[in-house]
Amino acid sequence: MADKKSDWKETTWVSPSNIALIKYWGKHGEQLPNNPSLSLTLKNSVTKTKLRYRRLDEPVPDSEDLKVAYWFDGERNEAFERKVANYLRRLLPEMPYLTSLELEFQSTNTFPHSTGIASSASSMSAITLCLVDMEKKMGLRKPPTQDLSRRASHLARLGSGSACRSVYGGWVTWGEDGLLPDSSDRYASPLEQDIPEQWQNLRDAILIVNSDRKKVSSSAGHGLMSNHPFAEGRYRQARKHLNCMMLALQNGDEKTFVEVVESEALSLHGLLMTSSQDGLLLQPESLQIINAVRAFREKTGLMVCFTLDAGPNVHLLYRDEDKEMVQQFIQEELLPFCENKQWIDDEIGEGPYKEEIK
Repeated sequence: MADKKSDWKETTWVSPSNIALIKYWGKHGEQLPNNPSLSLTLKNSVTKTKLRYRRLDEPVPDSEDLKVAYWFDGERNEAFERKVANYLRRLLPEMPYLTSLELEFQSTNTFPHSTGIASSASSMSAITLCLVDMEKKMGLRKPPTQDLSRRASHLARLGSGSACRSVYGGWVTWGEDGLLPDSSDRYASPLEQDIPEQWQNLRDAILIVNSDRKKVSSSAGHGLMSNHPFAEGRYRQARKHLNCMMLALQNGDEKTFVEVVESEALSLHGLLMTSSQDGLLLQPESLQIINAVRAFREKTGLMVCFTLDAGPNVHLLYRDEDKEMVQQFIQEELLPFCENKQWIDDEIGEGPYKEEIK
């Protein structure tokens, strides 16, 4: 087929990362969680992905021959391209027409990838939103679905579990639980309970301790939970913490909120450290930040707390009304522990959005 400009169509989506406060760690079946999770969708830590697509003259004869290319920051990224191709093959039962298309993805991040800031969540959700939008434009969904966000969440889960939460803004849950109406292991849902205003303006300072690729990928870490001696206790703990968190949110209980958030972060890293000799992802600077945050909270009485993903970088959660004092604390006491004094000023976001073609 001639490479004519008119052959190609395109769509572009910007999708955020999210930070889990109740952690998902351990899975079964087809990317199904072993415990429910609760996350905050971020605003500034995003992946922007453009999908260019066109029909082939004939479908590829084998799924191994899917026509897909992936660029990151303007350069061909063959390693992630293979991951995307594997993801597309996983989608074939629901998107069989992918064998009849040529796809080109062009992505960029506003934050370092593979360092424990859920880059897979933002990247795979952005890719999936592009695919679902393409599917809608081409009239390929039979019958058409009414809830495109739920479909995107379900499909994104197959690429990265946490990606299913990035399809929504604000407070998001994933995983079946009796406390959460309409909760499911197959897709995430925005938290429908009324959340008091005090929890709607949280900010997240992401302190970059180290931007190198982490030694244990999240996918490998989940796999290590299969035979972990603490696994069942961890899943019980997560459900208990979710119950405590829901009550804390409804009652404005900041003390319980802080205790649960920090316990969840340290439990995750405890599991990592006891899963593999490479699971010690915290660095001395990470611990120094944690100690400084606790001392600052004790001194000021402010509602500040830390959490972490599977990496050394620390997320500092605090209220918008305390921004001036907390950011002064960051500048004066925490940045010396950060790589090149690097940090990301983030906050709760409204979720992904489509970028209109100019």
